[in-house]
Amino acid sequence: MGLPTVAMGILGAIMPPAGAAALLLVPSFVTNNWQLFAGPSFAALAFRFWTMMLAILAGTVAGSWLMANDAAGWTTIGLGAALVTYAVLGLLAPQLSIPNRLEGALSPVIGLITGVITGGTGVFVIPAVPYLQSLGLSKDDLIQALGLSFTVSTIALAIGMTSSGTLHLDSIGTSTLALAPALLGMWFGQKIRNAISPATFRRWFLICLLLLGLELMLRPFL
Repeated sequence: MGLPTVAMGILGAIMPPAGAAALLLVPSFVTNNWQLFAGPSFAALAFRFWTMMLAILAGTVAGSWLMANDAAGWTTIGLGAALVTYAVLGLLAPQLSIPNRLEGALSPVIGLITGVITGGTGVFVIPAVPYLQSLGLSKDDLIQALGLSFTVSTIALAIGMTSSGTLHLDSIGTSTLALAPALLGMWFGQKIRNAISPATFRRWFLICLLLLGLELMLRPFL
C-alpha cells in the first residue's frame, strides 16, 4: 500500500500523474503479488470479493480517460485530494465496522468508486482500504485481501492506460528498472519497522501524506 501511494505523491510533484503511474506499474505489480500470495486464503478471498474486483477493473479502465485527457492539471489536484482523504481518515476517523449483511451490496459500489479514483489518479487506496479494514478480517486475510485489490487495480490501470494511449513499451522498460530499488526499499523498511513503534510510524506516515497531498492540491493555484 505504501509504495504506490507514497511514490505517486512524490513523483506527482515532479512529473504528470500519468508518467508517475506508468513508472510504478512493474514495482506495484510485483510487490502486490508478493502480498497477495503470502497467505493461504487466495481462492476464498477471490470468491468472496469477486464483485468488488470486477467493479474495480471496470471503474479503473473507464476512469483512465481522466488521466489521459487532463489538460488543466485536475489529475494532480485529484491525486492530492485522494492522499489528503486517506490521511485524514487514518488520523481522525474511528475504525468502522460494517455488518456482513451489507457486504454483498457495498462491495461492487466500493469497487467501482475505487476504480474510478484509481483510473484518474493512480492511487488505489480510497475507499477500498478503509472498507476492507471495516469487515473484521483476520490480520493475514486483510493483508491478502488488500494484495488482491491492489493487484487487480494495477492490472486494470495498465489496461486502461494502454487503451487510452498513455502507456507505451518504453514506459514498461523504465518501470522494470524501478523494481530493484523498490524491493530494496521494502527490505530496508522491514528493518526500520522492527526498531520503532508501529503507532508512531503510522501517525507520521499519515501526516507526511497529508502535507504532500495538500501541496499537490494547491500547486496549480500557486
